[in-house]
Amino acid sequence: MDGDTLYSIGELARRTGLTIKTIRFYSDRGIVTPTDRSPAGYRLYNIGAVARLDLVRTLRTLGLDLPTIRKVVDRELSLPEVAAAHAEALAVQMRILRLRHAVLTMVAERGLTHEETDLMHQLAQLSEDERRDLIGDFLGAVFDGLGADPAFAGVMRSMTPELPDDPEAEQARAWVEWAELALDPDFRAGVRRMAEGLAAERAQGDTTGPRPDFAAAVRDLVAPALAAGIDPASHQADPIVAALAADYAHLCGRPDDAELRRRLLLRLESVNDPRRDRHLQLLAVINSWPAPESLAPILDWSVKALRVRTQR
Repeated sequence: MDGDTLYSIGELARRTGLTIKTIRFYSDRGIVTPTDRSPAGYRLYNIGAVARLDLVRTLRTLGLDLPTIRKVVDRELSLPEVAAAHAEALAVQMRILRLRHAVLTMVAERGLTHEETDLMHQLAQLSEDERRDLIGDFLGAVFDGLGADPAFAGVMRSMTPELPDDPEAEQARAWVEWAELALDPDFRAGVRRMAEGLAAERAQGDTTGPRPDFAAAVRDLVAPALAAGIDPASHQADPIVAALAADYAHLCGRPDDAELRRRLLLRLESVNDPRRDRHLQLLAVINSWPAPESLAPILDWSVKALRVRTQR
């Protein structure tokens, strides 16, 4: 019967598809042991060695190391437990590979220097605690000292990236770019100015009711003019500018005068930073949010319209 048949290493190699050298190596390591010896002293194996070697080959293909494999085939370790632990380790490796891929892609596309590449690599390798510290440091630089207005809680949530444990390639790449942006002192200062503008508006205006988003209010007023092709310097733009100023005056709780329009222009210029749009896009990718609408064309039009009129 087949169960009583003994096989030489050569016959075992033909049945398993492994090389003689590999089987001898496994045999020397005690992973598959001979059942007997031939009169000439050659190793002989029973049918159980075939099944054992098939399992070893499968586990090696999956990346398990030999000491672990020996414990599995000797039933010292449960295969499901080993598989679960190995799957978890592979998930970590895949995450690291995605982040490395993100860095290499950015280096290739942006022509980064050695120093910039090193920074990108460091940002990609941050632990979860280190990522949390970086996010907290950025939000602190933007919002610390601006009071306990509940409006800021929602704004901070909307500016918090939450990288999944197993990010997609695009999320990994977006995280590295977001981290680079968050470390940029000039960008931090610009976002801080926007937060201070919001705080000033809420401190001076009516805070008893719901407050409209500043950029959204500008969009609603300017989008029709932009779609109609109205020149921001033309007289046709006068009613839109007047509406912008009136809305901002109501928002701030002060009269529409030259000083208010100067402040409105400064506010629009602070919001009209291309990095703001990019920041929002990166957050959307990282957090799997819908892609945000770019307000750059609307803000460009508004800044030009206010600048012309404040210089007259």
